Amino acid sequence: MSTIDTAEFEQRLREERERVEQALEHLRSEHTGSLTEETGELADAGTDNHLGDLGTETFERELDEGLAEGDERRLQEIDAALQRIDDGSYGRCAVDGGPIPLERLRAVPWATLCIDHQREQEQG
Repeated sequence: MSTIDTAEFEQRLREERERVEQALEHLRSEHTGSLTEETGELADAGTDNHLGDLGTETFERELDEGLAEGDERRLQEIDAALQRIDDGSYGRCAVDGGPIPLERLRAVPWATLCIDHQREQEQG
C-alpha cells in the first residue's frame, strides 16, 4: 500500500486529464475531414497555389496527428495513475515496488518508475 497522501496527486491528475482532453478536442476540431479532403481544395484551386502550400498543409496535419497520439497516450497514463490511486499502489516503482520520491511524482504525477529505473529504461 502507498503511504503518501494521494489527494494532491489525484487532483493534479484530474486537472491534467481535463487539460489534455481539451487539447485533443481542439486538435480534432481543427481537422474534421480527411487529409485528402482538406488538401483537395489546394490541389483543385488551379495554378494560383504553390506545391509548397500543399506540403505545408500535409506537414501541419501530420504534426497535429502526432500531437494527438501523444495526448491519447498521456490520457492512458493518467487513467492508469488514477487507477493506482484507487487500488493503493500509487507512488510505487513498477520494477521493484520501492517508493517513487515525492519530487518525481510532483513533476510527473503519472510516473510508474523511480528515476533510476526510468534512466535504465531510457538507456535501453
